[in-house]
Amino acid sequence: MEIVGKIIQVLPLQEGVGRNGNPWKLQGYVLETIENYPRKVHFEVFGEDRIKNNPCDMDQIVTVSYDIESREFNGRWYTSVRAWKIQQGDMTQQPVAGVAPAAAPMAAPAQAAPAVAPAEAAPVNVDPFDASAGDGTSDLPF
Repeated sequence: MEIVGKIIQVLPLQEGVGRNGNPWKLQGYVLETIENYPRKVHFEVFGEDRIKNNPCDMDQIVTVSYDIESREFNGRWYTSVRAWKIQQGDMTQQPVAGVAPAAAPMAAPAQAAPAVAPAEAAPVNVDPFDASAGDGTSDLPF
């Protein structure tokens, strides 16, 4: 899954040692989506390598690829949003292949457009469920 937004808070780096004696690092961020009704999302990057390879700064627009996981502890459920890739900018809007950027219009040679006779006009598609296209005898309220 992916989410796009602006980093509004960089949380302090958390470090510790696991039960097996291996050190771990966890970096937390808060992202605000760019929508009519923005939402704040807390996500984490786990592991020293991922933290180094996915740096984020305040007020930066990013696309975050993440996984959601829930787990139970003492009868309560906890959900985490773990990022596995962070890209700079909005990567959800890909350019359309084969479409060149708009160029300045060029003057075309003057040609008369061919006239289309009414008999050759394209047929009009009528929606059979359109009440306004019917004969008005329907008793349906819509």
